Amino acid sequence: MATGGVNRARLRLRGENGLLWRNPQREQAAAEPKDEQQQEEQEAQSEKMAGGAAPGGLQDLLTGRSTGAQRMRSNMIRVFVSSALTDMSSERKALLEKAYPEVQTFCRSLGLVFEVVDLSWGMRNVPCGDHEAWEVSLQEIQTCRRISAGPAFVGLLGNRYGHRELPRLIPEKQFEVLLSKMVKNPDGVKKLQEWFLKDSNSVPPTYVLQPITTPETGRLHDNDLLSWRLTESQLLQLLRSAAAEAEAAGDISAEQKQVLCSSVTEREFLEGFRKDDGEPTALLFVRESPRQKTRDGAKRLAKFKDISVDGLLDMEAEELLSGLKSRLYATSKKVLNLHCVELSKGGVDPKRKEHAQYLDAVCQQFVSQLTARVGAAAGPAEAGRRRTAWGSSEKEEEECDWVVEEVRRHSATAAELSKGLHGRDGLLGKICLTLWESSAARHGPLVVHGAAGMGKTTLLCRLAQEMRGVLEAGAVLVVRLLAAGHPHRPDVSHLLHSVCLQVCLACRLPPPPLLAVSSHLEMRLFFQKMLEDVSQQGNTLLVVLDSLEQLADRHQAYKLRWLPTDVPPNVHLLVSLDSASEAFAHLRLKLGAAGKLFEVQRLSPDEGEQVMESYLQASQRTLTRQQRDAVLQSFTPTGSPLHLKLMLSANKRCASFTPPAELLLGASAQEVMSQLLLNLEKKHGKQLVGGALAYIVLARRGLLEAELRDVLSLDDDVIGEVYRCSLPPTPSLIRLPPLLWARLKRDLEDQLEERWSDGVAAVAFSSRVLSEVVKARYLTPERRGRTHRTLAEYFLGRWSGKLKPAALPGLTLLLSDRKVPPQPLWFTEGLANVRKLEELPYHLLHAGLWEELRQEVIGSAEWLFCKSRVCGVSSVISDLDQCSRSMDCSETQLVRDALILMRPGLDVLAGQMDRSLFYSELLARLSSLSSLAVIGQLCSQCEDRLQTSPQPVLIPRSSFLQQPGGALQHTLTAAHGGVLCLDVGVAVQLLVTGSADGVVAVWSLGDKQLEHALQGPAGEPGEPAAILSVRIIESSAHCLSLAADGALRRWSLTSGQQLLCIQEAGPAGSAPSSVHLQVSDELMFVYTWTQVKVWRPDGTEVQLGGSGDVGVLGVLGNSVVSLQDAERVRIHDPVTGTRSVVKLSRCLTPVRAVTAPKGGTVLVVSEDGFLHQISKSGRQTSAEFPLRPSLVCVSEDEKVLLAGCERTLSLFHICSDSVDGFLDLQHDDQVLSACVSSDCRHVVSGAADQLIRVWSVTTGLLLDVLCGADAPVASLLLYDGLVVSASPAAPAVQLWSLKYDGSHKRPAHIPAGSAHAAVTRDGDQVFYVQRQSQREVMSWDSRAGSLSERLAVSAEVSCLELVQHKRLLLCGLASGTVLIYPLSLPQEALCIPPPESRSPVLCLAVSPQEQHLAVAYLDSVCLFQLSSRDAFPTVEGPLGRAPLSLLHAPPSCMALLPDRRLLYGTGCGEVKLHDFGGGAGSDLQPHRSRITCVCCSNWGTHALVGSQDATQRLWALAPLALDHTMEYKGLFFEGVVCAAFSDSDRFVFTGSLDRTIKVWDVASGKLLYVQYVYSPVVRMLTCRNGFLALSLQGSIIREAFRCPDLIGPDYDPLTHVSAQYRVTSREKDRDAQQNCVSALQDFNPAQINLNLVSMLRTKPSPACVLL
Repeated sequence: MATGGVNRARLRLRGENGLLWRNPQREQAAAEPKDEQQQEEQEAQSEKMAGGAAPGGLQDLLTGRSTGAQRMRSNMIRVFVSSALTDMSSERKALLEKAYPEVQTFCRSLGLVFEVVDLSWGMRNVPCGDHEAWEVSLQEIQTCRRISAGPAFVGLLGNRYGHRELPRLIPEKQFEVLLSKMVKNPDGVKKLQEWFLKDSNSVPPTYVLQPITTPETGRLHDNDLLSWRLTESQLLQLLRSAAAEAEAAGDISAEQKQVLCSSVTEREFLEGFRKDDGEPTALLFVRESPRQKTRDGAKRLAKFKDISVDGLLDMEAEELLSGLKSRLYATSKKVLNLHCVELSKGGVDPKRKEHAQYLDAVCQQFVSQLTARVGAAAGPAEAGRRRTAWGSSEKEEEECDWVVEEVRRHSATAAELSKGLHGRDGLLGKICLTLWESSAARHGPLVVHGAAGMGKTTLLCRLAQEMRGVLEAGAVLVVRLLAAGHPHRPDVSHLLHSVCLQVCLACRLPPPPLLAVSSHLEMRLFFQKMLEDVSQQGNTLLVVLDSLEQLADRHQAYKLRWLPTDVPPNVHLLVSLDSASEAFAHLRLKLGAAGKLFEVQRLSPDEGEQVMESYLQASQRTLTRQQRDAVLQSFTPTGSPLHLKLMLSANKRCASFTPPAELLLGASAQEVMSQLLLNLEKKHGKQLVGGALAYIVLARRGLLEAELRDVLSLDDDVIGEVYRCSLPPTPSLIRLPPLLWARLKRDLEDQLEERWSDGVAAVAFSSRVLSEVVKARYLTPERRGRTHRTLAEYFLGRWSGKLKPAALPGLTLLLSDRKVPPQPLWFTEGLANVRKLEELPYHLLHAGLWEELRQEVIGSAEWLFCKSRVCGVSSVISDLDQCSRSMDCSETQLVRDALILMRPGLDVLAGQMDRSLFYSELLARLSSLSSLAVIGQLCSQCEDRLQTSPQPVLIPRSSFLQQPGGALQHTLTAAHGGVLCLDVGVAVQLLVTGSADGVVAVWSLGDKQLEHALQGPAGEPGEPAAILSVRIIESSAHCLSLAADGALRRWSLTSGQQLLCIQEAGPAGSAPSSVHLQVSDELMFVYTWTQVKVWRPDGTEVQLGGSGDVGVLGVLGNSVVSLQDAERVRIHDPVTGTRSVVKLSRCLTPVRAVTAPKGGTVLVVSEDGFLHQISKSGRQTSAEFPLRPSLVCVSEDEKVLLAGCERTLSLFHICSDSVDGFLDLQHDDQVLSACVSSDCRHVVSGAADQLIRVWSVTTGLLLDVLCGADAPVASLLLYDGLVVSASPAAPAVQLWSLKYDGSHKRPAHIPAGSAHAAVTRDGDQVFYVQRQSQREVMSWDSRAGSLSERLAVSAEVSCLELVQHKRLLLCGLASGTVLIYPLSLPQEALCIPPPESRSPVLCLAVSPQEQHLAVAYLDSVCLFQLSSRDAFPTVEGPLGRAPLSLLHAPPSCMALLPDRRLLYGTGCGEVKLHDFGGGAGSDLQPHRSRITCVCCSNWGTHALVGSQDATQRLWALAPLALDHTMEYKGLFFEGVVCAAFSDSDRFVFTGSLDRTIKVWDVASGKLLYVQYVYSPVVRMLTCRNGFLALSLQGSIIREAFRCPDLIGPDYDPLTHVSAQYRVTSREKDRDAQQNCVSALQDFNPAQINLNLVSMLRTKPSPACVLL
């Protein structure tokens, strides 16, 4: 298709109104009025994310209308140091040793990278054989000026003018003019024509100076050096004399003549001091020697002066040097540093005092001036924002900043790559036409595929450029080039997050919530929802994703489960893949025959010639006809654009006189690269080329140039090759001369690229082909390991400041300093060493340095915190995951699992993670495993850091958070709602779950990865219909799902597509237990007790006819078994139409029924205590059955029947005419689920107490108890040695191993959500009352982790209290009775009888000295005395009674003070103080909501009153005065549940519904610390230096509180919490008047993080339900 075809396609795409894909939805939406409030909220949120405004440039970038071609924000200071080759060597060495490290430290403290490019260092006065010294210098200076965010050039000028070399290139016209002036000197003309050859391949043509190196070695022999010096002098003399005549005649300009006379040093100075707008970017140091004797001999002059070839002083150079200095003095006064130094023996001797002082002065000036300019450059805000420091742990940038940088990078790359496309017009037209045709309806993604190197990326980039010109104003174009960052492979979750954030910003949609960002599944669901939202808005969206096969393997991204196959109208997904990749095979299988695939085929020779012409024209080069033919001849068999471009890149510098046989050609791209590397080895040395490229290819994220020079300096093979012919200038200081790398980099300029990340540019390969060739050519196993080891030692900082042995030719072992920088973890507080964090674990692992890996990474708490804070906890988990797969270290897996458990909480903090928070949570999860070596080291480090923290901190004394290890192997979180049903497909190794929020999740049981998240239908507006039942059809790799709205859907487990939908298949609003889904080979059944519906696989309903049955008992194969009446059962086969009726021996009133399909039997339990067995053949039996079960199921072999009734699970042998019970397994709570292993050796049961029990079928022994489900276990399955459990109260499916390391077993605790609980002060015993059965008090032994005793009571328990020292348990009952159990003799209970009113006991309170007890009823509060008689407790009283008005709310909680005063609060917020001694009472300042906590201090001086709202008040009790009102506004849950004062009464600890523990200062009322503990704390007790608490989840929390005497004024306890608080305190003056003073934080209760609130709305809370 010609270009006209593309233009016609564009016209068709534009349509009649000139817009791309005219959209009726969009036009209708534009015409309809919008919800103004909703629109304003969305716009405000988008503008906030975009930095408070949405300037046109940013909006154009986000919508894809801008290419993003702007200067990259730089965090680099790269300085080029210029001086004559052999001059100023002492100064350069002093700068290297003293100044550079100091400047580097300063730059690191600002988050900047400091690099020095000194091409003169380490080089002897030996010319470059290819004459490219000036071109290399010019390229480096320009790079420094482009990259550096501050100073970019430093000039050092002494007594030498520098070498005046021959120009390598002279334009044709200029050279011919010079030759014309030499007609009288034919020998001179001949000599010039011998050394300068015309290159017609240059545009315009030039004359090229021929190299002087030998082609075999690429080096200049010593005996040729003097000869070349003489030749060079003669050639220069000829050219200068001719240039003088030409200038006089006006044939050339003075500038052209100056090129022949000036030195490389002067040209570097002219380029480096070139004036730009803004502050000077250069420094100048000049050394004068005014009294130096010029009559010294030639030998001494040669040390500090320019000498001619004949050994005399070069007077012309002296004049040029003087002129250069004069010009610099006049133009560079602001940057000039002038020093007058008398030389010693022609040089600077650091041993002489005056010379040492001079060098110190130079270094001091260099440091002070450079740091001043760097500081000035780093300080100003950019575009109204503060510069983001590289490696900063403080997240100062807006949330969208990183995605804006990513969009700009990909857009600029796409714009650049699109220029290289030639041909392909027909394919472009087809794709554009398909986009237009599919825009109005739902469709699938468009797939561009082809072999590697066929130009898929360029094609997509060109298409994106074309779309920028035709897209309508509101359209959005998203481009992501996934191969652009190789060898790093992007993570699919990051890709989805990036795309979603860009689209949301561009379309003003709400951004992804934090929960979606931290969950891969949530990110996938959000991505799909976002596409639907954009389509509903009427916007056009085109998402271009290139090279999907380059995605990282995490979440098995290569299977492309995350890629939607059903795309809404006006939204288009255009992706590309390698045809030979596994990802493409998965996509073809997923799309099936309906997939829209476009293959990028080979280029024709004509198209190849077009590509070649365009490439050469852009490079200002051409090729001769013979050279062109040779290139095209090699290209034609492959037709690969990459192959062609690599040949052109390798040969673009070939001159017209280069024979075609010497071109770098090959039959494939790999061969071309191999030849290129061979040539580079000849020119630069095999060790240097191989070493440099090996380090680049093995680096995880590329290498900075400074890093590459450092590691090459540490490589003994490279250093040995560099100095094999001559010793280093300074043997005690050995480094790679920077010029060697600069020359190699110039020859590889097309194969290398700058890869920017966070303002820092790393060197990486631009082509995967080169990476593959380098690996194959250089990376033998031995070389690979050595390279990784060198990189690991570099990032460890092993050789910083140390002498490293070096074995140089002809020398014994030499110790030398390689001058590599230190590698601390933190450069300064808050600025991390990002490069070390990224690279070190990878290289330690692959170098096999296991011990260093354990010490520096896995066992370093500071490393784990630093990388989690800077790079995200997911990156640490990824590192540890790689380590655990390669190392035999179980502790690595445990640390990894601990971080996985911590990730949700850390992700919520969004970069505000505090060090003490990280250490305390890590310690709270791992302390019980501290006996292990590495984990013990981690725990010790955490505790040491917490003990020495300069800020208040809580230090865990036990593992009260879920610990890693144990039986729980995997937690598969598929949705927000609880899991209602599940099914396992053994043959397909898949697990399918249905959730309450309408998601059908398909998991691979092989790798525990999510295959598909199939969104269920919508029920009521905005509410998805719950999935009640799922079934896997293994024969066809399909599954069925039945939703609560009655819809039955059939899904493909391969592609995730919906294949069939039957509405009203079942009754709407059914409960999961009342509706059943059954599948046979030919039919699908949906039945409840009252009805049954049958369909064929194609969705055709099968009519059963003649109903009238009482109820449906089950389905056996194709037959429906139903109860016709109490005495007859009907069996109907709808396929054959046969019907039979079975007469029952007894009347049947069903309670539960279960089918045994293998035996063709239905087992039905009747109300009269019989079990009926009804076979498909019509045989029926009945036998007595002792239970009325709530749970009935059979084993896999149908020989064992399991029946659950309340707390008992009974097992029966199934016989032909009876069932025989043989086991009764007792539980502590109601049995909800059970299953038997396939070998019938084990039975696994789940109960309401959140425990999974494993029993022996043969002995009935309890083999194991699996704790950690944290929800009632309602569903159980056994698969391949794993227990699969789920609950409607939890959004996750858990996989438990029956074979695990028992030493890592999680300690058991009381069930979550107990109605009442109390704990002893030592935490050894917990007493609790379950919500399901409140007539029984359970005693839990915390040390044994088991239930120790049950205390039955006569009425429901209404409250529990413990008398700690007297060891008494107080139980208040709803009947008004108070039971008192001595803990030593719980059978001997005391009783306080109920009052006459029979009022229930509302709450209990014990005085601090445990002498008195207060009991609150509805109408009164009574005071009793606690004492003992004959070592047995007694109760006397009531000693007093405080009547309560029925007009007021009853007490909700209370505290009994030491002086017989009672402080209590009510349900309506009243606070009252009653004195039992004097009978007086008073009202205190009320609260606005229910009082939830009243706590008295240990010494009776203060009391804390807290309520359900954000308010708590601290009262002084003697005299009574309100000291502080503390208001705290958190996310959503606010109420204070419990409190305890510290043992010294200096602090008060509070537990709140927001799942935090807070510490307050009693004297000032200030908030000191906030700790998130994942569950509300319901009880708190004072203990030494801290507290003991009980969480709603049942865990016992032991923590110590450490508070320094002095807290800094900048300390903010809410650094890592999205909350506000305010304290109002009274002024304590002489008159004791109470004046309120507002202090501390700004308080705005309306400011709540909406993302976090939405997250909490979706997570089930055992404390309350969000409406």
